[in-house]
Amino acid sequence: MSRLLTQNLNASGVASCIVVLSESAAASAKNVRRLEGHFTQSDLSQDAALSRAMGRPDPEAGGVVLYYENLGIIYGTIDRGGLAALRSEATVASVSAAPQLSLIRPDRIEGAALATSRTWGIDALGVPALWADGINGDGVVVGHLDTGADGKHPALKDAIKSFAEFDSFGRKVVPAPKAHDTDEHGTHTAATIAGREVRSKHVGVAPGATLASAIVIEGGQVVARVLGGMDWAVGEGVRVLSMSLGFRGFWEDFLPLTKVLRRRGVLPVFAVGNEGPGTSRSPGNYPEALSVGAIDEAQAVANFSSSQRFVRRRDPVVPDLVAPGVNVISAKPGGGFQSMDGSSMATPHVAGLAALLFQARPKATVSAVERAIIRSCSLPVGVDPERANHGMPNAPKALAALQTR
Repeated sequence: MSRLLTQNLNASGVASCIVVLSESAAASAKNVRRLEGHFTQSDLSQDAALSRAMGRPDPEAGGVVLYYENLGIIYGTIDRGGLAALRSEATVASVSAAPQLSLIRPDRIEGAALATSRTWGIDALGVPALWADGINGDGVVVGHLDTGADGKHPALKDAIKSFAEFDSFGRKVVPAPKAHDTDEHGTHTAATIAGREVRSKHVGVAPGATLASAIVIEGGQVVARVLGGMDWAVGEGVRVLSMSLGFRGFWEDFLPLTKVLRRRGVLPVFAVGNEGPGTSRSPGNYPEALSVGAIDEAQAVANFSSSQRFVRRRDPVVPDLVAPGVNVISAKPGGGFQSMDGSSMATPHVAGLAALLFQARPKATVSAVERAIIRSCSLPVGVDPERANHGMPNAPKALAALQTR
């Protein structure tokens, strides 16, 4: 059983939990309604506390049960009796806790102007060679779960296919909200994935791809918001999911969700964290995720970029690779550009590269695209593999690796 689940139950008698249903039972509404009876309403739940703090008691708060059909999971509040009941159910694949996710904040932010026609990261990955062959991500939808994105920015005005906003309790609040950013992080990462050309300037790796972008962080019942975003993104047909967020340290509780994404044909590309060597964030440190650290223009791993070795046979070192994550210029809410440093900035580069590969090979599996990206990597001279693992990917080599399979 999850250590965190045990700790939370010992501390307050109730805990938020994620229930993954078996594949055969996930689509059964009758089964879901029956399992909902194992959850509890409690004044000690985070939902109840949020409702009180907001000064407007919510009749559904205090133990709201959410069902995410596209993921086949249930999220809600349980007590010890409910946990025992859920664990005895044949239709329940796993029960885990709900660690509190947080945004991986940039290490540096400052205003900037793009003096060249392309960002250094686009050139460092060799992306223009694929553009020259007509591979720009066209037809591929990338999931972008962040603080939202400014849909009015010239680099994003045609890039956002669909947009969603989730409230403090993890429920979608507006049927069709206009794309906006509650911070500035999301606009930056969104444009790095799929930013359009603006006055002959390029910041987006896959300028032909579209985004399914959602506001899922920060504040409120973050796990419910992120789960809601994941479920919605899967329903939007995304092939790649870019997430620059996580919880510090290794906690296995989100592992079933990462496996679900892969079974749904979605490549999870997650930032490894900005806390430096000997640290990492979950789910970026899972073997099932393609985890990304940050490298600078001089081909050195950034001091802030997390890296860690685990005692496991498969994928013992994270991140899996590194990508441009220092002095990354991208879109700024309200217009213009700014520079940021962070593994959050490196992650959308890799998500954009994956979109290019999925356009080139629409029927490619998640594993095939992931392998092609990793096989294209090279370790810069003098860089410790404990910090960069496979090194930095190369778009033409990745395409060649994918096409030879």
